[in-house]
Amino acid sequence: MTPESGGSGPPAANPYARTYRRDPFTVVEAAGEIDMATAGSLAEHLDAATAGTRPDVLVDLRTVDFFDCSGLRVLCRADSRAREHGGRLRIVSRSERIRRLLRASGLLGRFPPLPELPERRG
Repeated sequence: MTPESGGSGPPAANPYARTYRRDPFTVVEAAGEIDMATAGSLAEHLDAATAGTRPDVLVDLRTVDFFDCSGLRVLCRADSRAREHGGRLRIVSRSERIRRLLRASGLLGRFPPLPELPERRG
């Protein structure tokens, strides 16, 4: 986040999430197991990433080993917040398990996974 976007910067990296800029995107990279015990660590980063005006957030799930409905709840809340601020949130994942979870929960249309981070513009 930049000061002009209204954010005060990303929270400190933790074992489950870190945030970095890859213009024009804010990338929140999740890792390990995202479940009831760890979803708050991811939420902290997503809250900061979606706080500014017109956030364009990519949630990179490529190094996630396990992801359950607690993670989905965090994604849905962050997506709603990004939209409220005129932005968007997308996920990056090649995992068939995550695709199945999204399909089973009815969220595949809301979060169609990108296989890779999009190329930088400019």
